[in-house]
Amino acid sequence: MHPRTLVYSLIMLVTVSCQAQPTEQSYTPKNFRFKPIPDSTKQRITAAVQEEYQKTLGKVAFSGGIIIAKNGEILLEDYKGYYNQRTGELMDANTPIHLASVSKTFTAMAVLHLWEQGKFGLDDDVRTHFPSFPYEGMTIKMLLSHRSGMPNYLYFTNETKAVTTYRKGRKGRKIKVVKYVPVKDPFRPGLLTNQDILDFMSEKKPAIQAKPDTRFQYCNTNYVMLALLVEKITGQSFPQYMKDSVFTPLGMKNSFVFSKADTGRYIPSYMYNNRVYGLERLDCTYGDKNIYSTPREMLIWDKVLYDGSFVKNSTLSMAFEPLSNERKSQHNYGLGWRMIIHEDSSKIVYHNGWWHGNNTVFTRLIEDTATVIILGNKFNKMIYSLGRRFPLILTNDADSTDFEE
Repeated sequence: MHPRTLVYSLIMLVTVSCQAQPTEQSYTPKNFRFKPIPDSTKQRITAAVQEEYQKTLGKVAFSGGIIIAKNGEILLEDYKGYYNQRTGELMDANTPIHLASVSKTFTAMAVLHLWEQGKFGLDDDVRTHFPSFPYEGMTIKMLLSHRSGMPNYLYFTNETKAVTTYRKGRKGRKIKVVKYVPVKDPFRPGLLTNQDILDFMSEKKPAIQAKPDTRFQYCNTNYVMLALLVEKITGQSFPQYMKDSVFTPLGMKNSFVFSKADTGRYIPSYMYNNRVYGLERLDCTYGDKNIYSTPREMLIWDKVLYDGSFVKNSTLSMAFEPLSNERKSQHNYGLGWRMIIHEDSSKIVYHNGWWHGNNTVFTRLIEDTATVIILGNKFNKMIYSLGRRFPLILTNDADSTDFEE
């Protein structure tokens, strides 16, 4: 067994020991296949992908893994850098990398999977499931679509807050001055959990950002609450539910949810200058982040979303409907997915992520059955840049899949 696979097996064993017996899950893939790529097309696109990679991310200090695939065929796969700089352990195909906000795609699909089973309604008021939740008029669907208007825990949990003032400069010009002052009611110290976030909101009721369903406002608190919903509905911890009901049955053996129980095995991420990110107080909340996976297992996830074995194709189509329509733009958000909608109505669905030194790209070009997966554990802005360039190479061929029901 690969040493890192052993480590993460031990992590999950510790979690399992504190949980009830897992419920067996299995998913039967539908009769689905990708249409083979003609050799001449494959050679042309592969050459273009390789060239783009080598002249950009391949030339810099990239630490992570990348897979570019079309019609289920991998055109580019590469691993560079260090999994653990302290020990010198290198990245490889089995290295789990923090997905950051790409985690939201899993959380959203897990919620919709439970919704398909009739466990709750998308229009349920959040307080139906959490009586102590302090805000009125927020629904499950609003959490999924970032339209709840809820305050962002990344900010209201700070022990200090930024206060902006202005002063006159020597030439009479106004100069902005930002000072950080103690918060009147600071959040409790220590590593915070999802329940801590709910408890604090229930007690202090920090101000909302907007009235519910009046505008799109990206907010990590929404997905912290959705992970709590999964726990409330299933009676399992979110890490255990994802292991039992998603990762294991789908064959994603290196994927897991990091939680407070795993802090003794934390492997840091790194800033571009190799500065280490140690554990911080918000590093144990999950649902909005804290899912780890590999490029190969993200490709499994990509195929599962095509074959309709985890959520129905009709449910996925609903998740890809644009809901942030109050301002006209190519960019929009559905239920757990960002999207770019072109003038001809063609659509790219994706999610990017950033947390500490981790930055990630997961882009699905559905009409072209092409996928871009870039996961890094050392911050590199070129990851996002390349994530924008690859779709231009991969969208040249129409009618690239067959679905057989």
